Amino acid sequence: MRRYRSHPVIGSGRLGKTAGLLACTGLAWAVACGPADAEVLSSAPAASSWTVYHEDPAGDGVAPPVSTVDTTTRVWTSPALDGQIYGEPLVSAGRVYVATEDDAVYALSAATGAVAWSVHLGTPVPAGSLPCGDIRPTVGITGTPVIDQSRGEIFVVADEMAGGKPAHRLFGLATASGQTEMSEDVDPPGAVPADLLQRTGLTLDAGQVVFGMGGNDGDCATYRGRVGAVAETGGTATFFTVDAAPDENQGAVWMGGAAPVVDGSGDIWVSTGNGSVYSYTHAYDDSDSVLELSSSLKLLQFFAPSTWATNNSRDLDMSTAPVLLPGGQVLLAGKSRIVYLLDGAHLGGIGHQEATLGSACSDDIDGGAAVVGMTVYLPCLAGIVAVQASSSPPALHLLWSSGLGGGPPIVAGGLVWTIGQDGVLYGLDPATGKARQQVAIGVPANHFPTPSVADGLLLAPSAEHVVAFAAPSPGTAAATPAASAGAAGHPGAQASAAPANSPQRFTAASAFGAGVVIMGLGLLLIWRMRRAR
Repeated sequence: MRRYRSHPVIGSGRLGKTAGLLACTGLAWAVACGPADAEVLSSAPAASSWTVYHEDPAGDGVAPPVSTVDTTTRVWTSPALDGQIYGEPLVSAGRVYVATEDDAVYALSAATGAVAWSVHLGTPVPAGSLPCGDIRPTVGITGTPVIDQSRGEIFVVADEMAGGKPAHRLFGLATASGQTEMSEDVDPPGAVPADLLQRTGLTLDAGQVVFGMGGNDGDCATYRGRVGAVAETGGTATFFTVDAAPDENQGAVWMGGAAPVVDGSGDIWVSTGNGSVYSYTHAYDDSDSVLELSSSLKLLQFFAPSTWATNNSRDLDMSTAPVLLPGGQVLLAGKSRIVYLLDGAHLGGIGHQEATLGSACSDDIDGGAAVVGMTVYLPCLAGIVAVQASSSPPALHLLWSSGLGGGPPIVAGGLVWTIGQDGVLYGLDPATGKARQQVAIGVPANHFPTPSVADGLLLAPSAEHVVAFAAPSPGTAAATPAASAGAAGHPGAQASAAPANSPQRFTAASAFGAGVVIMGLGLLLIWRMRRAR
């Protein structure tokens, strides 16, 4: 962030500081009044990127500073993309990145929504060629990609037809052009690719791309849950395997589309679904749990409820991303609708939770959460719920149940944002859960649609479109609606708003700036006369 240096003419008295500030501000406005100048005038950090699921490696779902979100008018709506959107939109360097179930990756202009580039990475897998599942008509890129800004590269895992059979492949694409920089097979050795679904978001850790794998909806066929990692430069994938014994299978790592969580030490946290072991006399199988792994995918510790085997038999996955709380506690939930509070330093194995909250909501809790301090906003399919955790004594309290939305929430502009299966984007009051804003965006493609916030926009995915609303960071002007042909399906169209250096904008800015300069110089003259006395 650029900062002003003190001007050598300006004195140290209060009147002198006021005069100098007015003069400098007036000069800045007299030169131009575009977005770049708003950045100079603002002391708030720029909120220009959203490069991983739920904003940061810890997945806390809290946007950088946003003064407000305005859903009364769309800034733009993207053209209809060629396939369904299951992942969260990402933002970097003035572009919005989205992947589809047609194995396509799009880079959209953050200013207009027009397509800057798009690439097809392969032939998506026809739903009918899979043993089961609920993604139709084709399965392509399901997990949210991840961007490494230092490399200028976006990574995606594509499910594609190769040699007439399904296969999973990790691609690294140049964010500037879509050119393929890296391509690696990521099907685990011995696995049947048609039985696997790469559902989690991707993340980065220790120079690696990290992701989870599970089965298709219905848990048919034989698969094992995996956490995979591939060096960003390419190479053979390494895996941690759930239900790894010869007589075991399942244990999906899917987390309602959330990405593996990376803590400050570089350790990886995931939750796992139901495994094939239904008997407590059988050795524990890493299913229905939260796992902490090292960056080399070695198991460090785990927690599972004492009911893990019964949960397996009833398909009661742990299906939220682990929530890392201040002070080292961890919160976990899933299809059992029970919320668990854990000691992150000592997960303790089976049945060693610090506290539980039963029946937190009336439906499954799946996906990424948003956390502000010790308050966690959880993605219950029946509507977002807010849970308050405490450490001394350890306890959980249900603050409210909204009955609204249900898609994985984020926090931006003082509201909790969630997308419902009714195709409505809701902005909820964080204290009460009541709707403060709501707007129809179109029915989503899946149960876990999640918005993002960056570059002055809140971005909400529907089935085949991305809708953008103004969400300026403090001290910057809100984006204006783009009368763009891109929204009507003509990529490359430009916004109709006048550019920052257009004559009409410059004239208004100059008039305002001149007035402020005169006022500032007048005050400065008075201050000097007083000092001369």
